Amino acid sequence: MGTIAVHEFVSLDGSYEDPSFTFEFGFDPQMGETLAAITGAAQAILLGRNTFDMFAPAWSTRTVEDDPGAPFFNDTTKYVVGAREPQAEWANSTSLGAYDPEKIRKLKSDIDGTIYISGSGTLVRALLAEGLVDDLHLFVYPIVLGTGEKLFTDGVDTTKLELKAHDIYPNGVVHLDYGPARS
Repeated sequence: MGTIAVHEFVSLDGSYEDPSFTFEFGFDPQMGETLAAITGAAQAILLGRNTFDMFAPAWSTRTVEDDPGAPFFNDTTKYVVGAREPQAEWANSTSLGAYDPEKIRKLKSDIDGTIYISGSGTLVRALLAEGLVDDLHLFVYPIVLGTGEKLFTDGVDTTKLELKAHDIYPNGVVHLDYGPARS
């Protein structure tokens, strides 16, 4: 049985829409180690269609010389959730069609290892509501943007989580690893 691990870069006010706000803080090597641990266990990538359409052109032509994460993103099997077919093509990708929690449960049961998600806020909110996220890795940046799409929007169902681990990096970013709250 697989697990789902989500990774998000968010501002203090919850914006995740445009990660360019992260640039001024740099990318601490310890953050890279944390992300490598998350992706290192991954056997698959699950993305919403919008994120897939943004990632595909950005990652599909990168090599390990460009970015050490390129082989992971390009070689790993990718599953795309969306009512419309992806606009971009990317090797090792399969469309799952419109969001259906039963399809995600089946995917979890078929994959032995971690299913990794980055971005894909609409998908992540739906998965959290269904109790399908096993690890929610939030990398919280010390900035309030006051604008942008929020990871958690008004009207989202209450979801209780439990802090599993945390890290504080020299650049001021805090990593919070949440899992489902125990009853």
